[in-house]
Amino acid sequence: MTDDQLHYPTLIDQAMRGVVRDVLKRVQATGLPGEHHFYISFSTTYPGVKISEQLKSRYPKEITIVLQHQFWDFKVEDQQFQVTLSFGGVPEKLVVPYAALTAFADPSIKFGLQFQQAELAEAMSVSMETAALEIASTAPAADEGVAEIISLDAFRKK
Repeated sequence: MTDDQLHYPTLIDQAMRGVVRDVLKRVQATGLPGEHHFYISFSTTYPGVKISEQLKSRYPKEITIVLQHQFWDFKVEDQQFQVTLSFGGVPEKLVVPYAALTAFADPSIKFGLQFQQAELAEAMSVSMETAALEIASTAPAADEGVAEIISLDAFRKK
């Protein structure tokens, strides 16, 4: 067997994070179209994530935010995005590097991406080869009407 010297898992991971960035850039420019809205999950311990100490104590490992009706100061950059959201009536500014993302979903069209990594910070700094990326299919299952998760690990030779 040959070694994966092209690092396909890393390339796929980067491409999927690029999809999220591109979608957020469109929303920044034109607003959320139609019924689209996003659930964005990210590691609160990843380097570069900026959240208040109060939020970090409530969500020590991971948090899921919703971008739908009320969000402010939305700024999308090449490596991260910033947004202000209300938590219990208190505005909180968040800075989230795309590398910290663990999941992204647009429930209005049953679309989702899931980024799974053993130790997020360690995997990003030491070896992206340990990362596994799961993509939720946009097509509903035949009779169930639910998204199907496709694991890329199933296609890897071990």
